[in-house]
Amino acid sequence: QVQMMQSGGGAVEAGGSLTLSCAGYISTREFMAWCRQVPGKEREAVAGIWTGNMGTMYADSVKGRFTITLDVAKKTFDLQMNNVKFEDTAMYYCAADLIDGTWDSQNYRYWGQGTQVTVSS
Repeated sequence: QVQMMQSGGGAVEAGGSLTLSCAGYISTREFMAWCRQVPGKEREAVAGIWTGNMGTMYADSVKGRFTITLDVAKKTFDLQMNNVKFEDTAMYYCAADLIDGTWDSQNYRYWGQGTQVTVSS
């Protein structure tokens, strides 16, 4: 049974940095992603990585500020969040193994438990 455990998150001031980590499972030649959800809104993918060639993709809202990285040996993948903004406040989830659609389609087989990020302005 695949279990992905998240760590990191918490409170940070606007302009600051934070790192989220997801451990326990790394798939080969698959998409993995970080997604976030604000109460009352749909969950959105913010960063993805294709483990076949380590290619990365980002939502426009975080491009240039967030970085997704993968450590195959440690079976972890991280989301480095820099220059955070108030609107980055959300519950963040790691996800792995895209079932269907594009990397930002939310259609992933495995999910982490979620971790809250709160940005104060």
